[in-house]
Amino acid sequence: MFRTLLDRVSNALPSQCAVCRAWPAQVLCEACVARFAQPRPRCRSCALPTPAGVDRCGACIREIPPLEQCLAAVTYEYPWDGLITRYKFGASPGWSAPLALLMRSTPWAEPALEAAELVLPMPLSRERLRQRGFNQALELARHLAPGKVAGDVLRRLRDTPAQSALPREQRLRNVRGAFGVATGGAPALLGRRVVLVDDVMTSGATLFAAAQALRTAGAAHITGLVLARTE
Repeated sequence: MFRTLLDRVSNALPSQCAVCRAWPAQVLCEACVARFAQPRPRCRSCALPTPAGVDRCGACIREIPPLEQCLAAVTYEYPWDGLITRYKFGASPGWSAPLALLMRSTPWAEPALEAAELVLPMPLSRERLRQRGFNQALELARHLAPGKVAGDVLRRLRDTPAQSALPREQRLRNVRGAFGVATGGAPALLGRRVVLVDDVMTSGATLFAAAQALRTAGAAHITGLVLARTE
């Protein structure tokens, strides 16, 4: 209740745009969102940018990921890369609301969230949760669909090295078997439509490994929804 009250007060106070420094404005002003968050064509299966009219990238044609669709709000580049780093590593959970709003405004995100029966955050290992103080994917999910979030269904079974510095093949090996469904969680997934939420998607290996665990447990339809996608 106290966090909810703080969020309401923070949202009501005048602020400065974190990108252009306009004052007074929302923490992400409309002009900057319009300038830096324009929708663009993306692969329906992995959200990689594609030429106009291309439904799937070559990699996903060769091997379709365990997702019905994958949606990304923005490309991981200026100004979003710096803002997301501040959000994740700067103990700034208050950024969850404006960033979740950006995600919800992504084309097809609203229908996916409305149709979903469960919204699941990507889990963090205990070590990373201690380091950061909060799970950013869980906070984003709570703002995206507060009545549908189940934060204890998908589990990270083991900690893994950071994916960003690894080549693709090693990323795939790195997360193989890293996720599972909690004991007793499978009945909640059986035949359900699920939205899987994360902040940044790089190669897709982590998101796909988690989606495969949900698919094995019986989820019928899985949409990946991420804040930012690398190119």
